[in-house]
Amino acid sequence: MRQIVMIERVCLIGHIVSMVFGLVGILLVIPNAEVILSLSEVGQTVMQWSMAGGGVAYMILGAVGVFLYAYRTLGLGRALCFLVPSVLISLTSELLGTSTGFPFGHYSYLSGLGYKIAGLVPFTIPLSWFYVGCVSYLLARVGLEVDKKPSLVRHAGAIALGALLLTSWDFVLDPAMSQTSLPFWYWQQPGAFFGMPYQNFAGWMGTGSLFMTVAALLWRNNPIKLERSQLNVPLVVYLGNFGFATVMSLAAGFSIPVLLGVLLGVAPAVALWLRGPGASTPVAVEPATKEVSVASVKVAFK
Repeated sequence: MRQIVMIERVCLIGHIVSMVFGLVGILLVIPNAEVILSLSEVGQTVMQWSMAGGGVAYMILGAVGVFLYAYRTLGLGRALCFLVPSVLISLTSELLGTSTGFPFGHYSYLSGLGYKIAGLVPFTIPLSWFYVGCVSYLLARVGLEVDKKPSLVRHAGAIALGALLLTSWDFVLDPAMSQTSLPFWYWQQPGAFFGMPYQNFAGWMGTGSLFMTVAALLWRNNPIKLERSQLNVPLVVYLGNFGFATVMSLAAGFSIPVLLGVLLGVAPAVALWLRGPGASTPVAVEPATKEVSVASVKVAFK
């Protein structure tokens, strides 16, 4: 287990570092091409690699790191019961969206995010749905005490809130990734919300709710018990990805999506983390003592 923790941490640290490196490349290096020419040969090679595969690397590292976290804290069965539905359902939604316009609207992916499945959807996109969706749902499920006080209302609330956290991330990510100087996808029919159609958010809520519902059904006979300290990884992953999207959007001048994302994503995520149960304190049990009464014995001396 110690080796798994080490690999998990390496992946998650690499995930965060890759995002920071990507921000530097997209916001500072690409707009100033002369910076690349001033670098050493090794620096130019690293920069070329980061531009060609940085987006792919950060999503793969995030998916592997979160899966190992889920395996370590939830067990292999529950980890797979979230991974498989989230990847398959999100991939189906993305393939429908890029080919028919349902459920997100009409859009197409450009290069930079890896090999495209069926020539339409980069293979890394379902991985991002998995790892951001997983941390969002875990924060919502534990924060609403679904497994401690199970009820239909709490289950539905956790699914809805988890999907909202996931969608709030897209509030901030989508404008930056589709309308900057280096876009990764574009809208064929730009919408009213900073280039995005409102239909896109309905698609995100619907897709996230669907695979979270499937996971909840698969977990129904196997409740989870996580303490607040075990939610640190989900919170850090969520805030890290939100931070990446925030910097991109603010650099492009999109402040309103960031504000909405903070109100509907960051604030609830932190509140849910705070609601997580603290570490259980072991109760000290005093050893049972037997009280033996000894009758006083009188000895008569003659």
